[in-house]
Amino acid sequence: MKAGLLPIHKEFYMTTLTHSAQHLLDDLDGFRVEVDETSRRADIVLSRPPFNIISMVQREQLRLVFEALDENEAVRVIVLRAEGEHFSSGGDIKGFLEASPEHVSKLAWNIAAPTRCSKPVIAVNQGYCFGVGFEISLACDFRLVSETTQYALPEQKLGQIPGSGGSARLQKMIGITRTKDVVMRSRRIPGQQAYDWGLATEFVPTGELAAATDKLVKELVYFSPIAQRTAKKLLNDSEEAPLSAAIELEGHCYSRLRCTDDFREGVEAFHAKRAPVFTGR
Repeated sequence: MKAGLLPIHKEFYMTTLTHSAQHLLDDLDGFRVEVDETSRRADIVLSRPPFNIISMVQREQLRLVFEALDENEAVRVIVLRAEGEHFSSGGDIKGFLEASPEHVSKLAWNIAAPTRCSKPVIAVNQGYCFGVGFEISLACDFRLVSETTQYALPEQKLGQIPGSGGSARLQKMIGITRTKDVVMRSRRIPGQQAYDWGLATEFVPTGELAAATDKLVKELVYFSPIAQRTAKKLLNDSEEAPLSAAIELEGHCYSRLRCTDDFREGVEAFHAKRAPVFTGR
């Protein structure tokens, strides 16, 4: 366990992770949550090594935890990482046959929780990152990879296709030709290639992933919370918009931020040649 980070116990669920589906958070399946209020960071740690297979109930729990952490004012940045040498080899295959059609229809909604979260979300991907492990990483804002990272959507080998948004997100990021190559051939993408294709934010040696994560968290926490929330929502909302509409939306967002205390603080700090102290207002 990382120094300074404590596992969330049941007492934490009752005080910090509050949700209408509270009963689903009483016993987390295959992962834990660590919160470091000093660094304003929360870590969601997949903890079912060696392959960190993600169960059906775990998918729903992950969504609820992202929603709860999004409302936690002590948390500024969320990190999704895993124990062991592999991030996740994918979902519980038997679970797909046992799940009801209604449950299966929620797969993409649950896995899109990092995208809907208003706070920056970092995925730290080492080793196997297959199936739903890849799909939830694609839903994050930043992806850190190493020489051990292997991305894949292997569902064709099961007579199936990706069902949690993987092929759709991938196509937006790398185009239809490369996506067909990856999806229809169940082809793996090594970490270096993922970085070269623009899938990964940073490529670092495996031994430096933790340090790279710490550095990125510290950098993100420095900025204005309201400006970061606005930037994330703007970029997500304008991805499908025509250029003219995206520019207009950007202008409206800029105008709203113009009236915030954080913008005034940023301008005053710039002229005073000092570090700004942002409050999120």
